[in-house]
Amino acid sequence: MVLCIPIKITRPVFYPPMKLIVQIPAYNEEATIAQVIHDVPRELPGFDAVEILVIDDGSRDGTVAEAQAAGADYILSLGYNRGLAFAFQVGLDACLRQGADVIVNTDGDHQYSGEYIGALVRPILEQQADLVIGDRQVEQVKHFSPQKRLLERFGSWIVRMVSGTTVPDAPSGFRAYSCEAALRLFVTSDFSYTLDNLIQAGKRGLHVAHLPIATNPTRPSKLHRGSWHFIKRQGATIVRAYATYEPLKTFFYLSLPFLVVAAVLFTRLLIIFLSRDFSLPGNVQSLIVAVMALIVGFLVMIFGLLADRIADSRRLLEEILYRLRRQEYQATNRDRSVQ
Repeated sequence: MVLCIPIKITRPVFYPPMKLIVQIPAYNEEATIAQVIHDVPRELPGFDAVEILVIDDGSRDGTVAEAQAAGADYILSLGYNRGLAFAFQVGLDACLRQGADVIVNTDGDHQYSGEYIGALVRPILEQQADLVIGDRQVEQVKHFSPQKRLLERFGSWIVRMVSGTTVPDAPSGFRAYSCEAALRLFVTSDFSYTLDNLIQAGKRGLHVAHLPIATNPTRPSKLHRGSWHFIKRQGATIVRAYATYEPLKTFFYLSLPFLVVAAVLFTRLLIIFLSRDFSLPGNVQSLIVAVMALIVGFLVMIFGLLADRIADSRRLLEEILYRLRRQEYQATNRDRSVQ
């Protein structure tokens, strides 16, 4: 008796070439942009190509010329200064149009060393993360003042609470994005992308990882006009982003003080009413305040319910935007995938 064992013939699995694009938003970075470009490794395990995109945010010095001479593959000029958040988002879209499978964002002032790019993208290649953020370990950064270290740690703690992530250095701009993360996230702030993107990633269920890095001393930040200005703008970004994704909770917290005041006053009035033979002599003012606090509290709660319904529409719009961007990405990169 001959036993015939069927053999299943399978075709070899085809893996399309992987492309990494390092994007560098730059505004008047003539002195350092070449060093940043030269620091980017042009060969990395897991990638068939490593390319560099410089987003010139209206520089008035020789940034573009230096970037060209240093070997940047793409230079995207915005014409005039549009701000870091805008330049970052435009760069992200340009990287997707050029077929990037992974995108790394670094600063033009050479704060971040290119030697960490390989480690930064590894969790994405291993499908362990969608977004990886370099942790500057601010408590060890010698050129940060004690005040800045304290503010960085406190701000990052707030963002961890709001976003549900574990990133210890939320404002770090040294980041790696998978294609999926780049398609899902969209900057809504006009100040900076760092906190906005991180809160979005946490609320949308993307896997966010981090790794410790060392930094180089840099010039003072061009993004803000001092600590108070930075705190004010970033605080507004956190509140706006949290209210966008948790409107019901936000309005409940806003209504809570009014409801507590109303509850305390009504309890006090009830005790007086029962202890004084069912009368409230001389307590009309307290009754008016209690009623007004209750009305305001309920109105704020109603606003929260309306905002929550609006948030449902926003989620649908985000999904539509994601699918449109996904279709555009697939259409512009179809030729590369069949080579």
